[in-house]
Amino acid sequence: MSMTTTQPPGPETGPGKSELRAGALPSRFPAVLLVVCATVVAGVLAAFASFGLILWALLTGVSYVVIAVTASARVEGGRKAKDRLVTSLVYSAFLLAMVPLVSLLYTVVSYGLDRFDWYFLTVSMNGVLPSMDAGGVYHAIVGTLAITGMATLISVPIGVLTAVYLVEYAQGRLKKVITFFVDVMTGIPSIVAGLFVVALWMMLFGPGRTNGAAGAVSLAVLMIPVVVRSSEEMLRLVPRDLREASYALGVPKWRTITKVVLPTSAAGLTTGIMLAIARVIGETAPLVLTAGSSAVAINWNLFDGQMMNLPVFIYSQFRMGGAVNYERAWAAALTLVLTVMLLFFLARLIGRLFAPKSR
Repeated sequence: MSMTTTQPPGPETGPGKSELRAGALPSRFPAVLLVVCATVVAGVLAAFASFGLILWALLTGVSYVVIAVTASARVEGGRKAKDRLVTSLVYSAFLLAMVPLVSLLYTVVSYGLDRFDWYFLTVSMNGVLPSMDAGGVYHAIVGTLAITGMATLISVPIGVLTAVYLVEYAQGRLKKVITFFVDVMTGIPSIVAGLFVVALWMMLFGPGRTNGAAGAVSLAVLMIPVVVRSSEEMLRLVPRDLREASYALGVPKWRTITKVVLPTSAAGLTTGIMLAIARVIGETAPLVLTAGSSAVAINWNLFDGQMMNLPVFIYSQFRMGGAVNYERAWAAALTLVLTVMLLFFLARLIGRLFAPKSR
């Protein structure tokens, strides 16, 4: 009586023979193919005298994807071809998302550099007529930093402490109610926040009392829900094991939060705070209503008189019209973009300094 043994399917006999024995395209194939496609498409468009940057990029991307997927399917098999197709689509989506940002930055820089210099950054519009080729944005920079700084001082403690309460303490219906109202506040239009502060200021100080503090309060109303939501997500990412290890050593809950939870999530909290600042630093409508739109002198006092800021300065210059005013508006827009970039750089630096050190 003879016994027959069946061997498991291998690379030579199994159903996946073609996939396992398939070849591989060279590692430089994608880069070389992209260069060839770009060159050929540019030559074809130039020959027909219809060369355009957007059309060139679109045809280059389509031709690259078609050729790459087809070649991969013939040489590497269907599975690798699908992988290359999905990878190409992901990269295409990334490049498509970058187009508006790059276009915006290019437009602001190209128009803003005409007047962006040291003089523009260090003088105000005090005594300068709209038609005069003079004046700068120093008073608006001071107002932007002061108003945004006060709004940050108001919103960050409230937002972070609310997030700590929601993650570490709140339970049941109260937690759901707080989360619901935070979500509702996230979608409040900025003009509504400005009107709210105008009504509040009228009840407290009487009509017509516009100042930087009122603008800071209106921005804080917009910042608080953003800080709460971002901080809540960062606190939830802290592993539960760290909290339990601290409790096992006899450390009380409040000290666990201050010494373990908050330092561990410091980098994420800083990023969330910076997103909240970026959300409000360019707001115009609430500041027109609360901080005023006609200040031309440097004002360091948040509680004394109107205070100009960069978004309102840009709006007022464009509203007046004229070549000189347009140049000042574009230069102020460039200043605002650089200010946001500087704040993000400082936030990253602070996040690294306060992040827990790994050994």
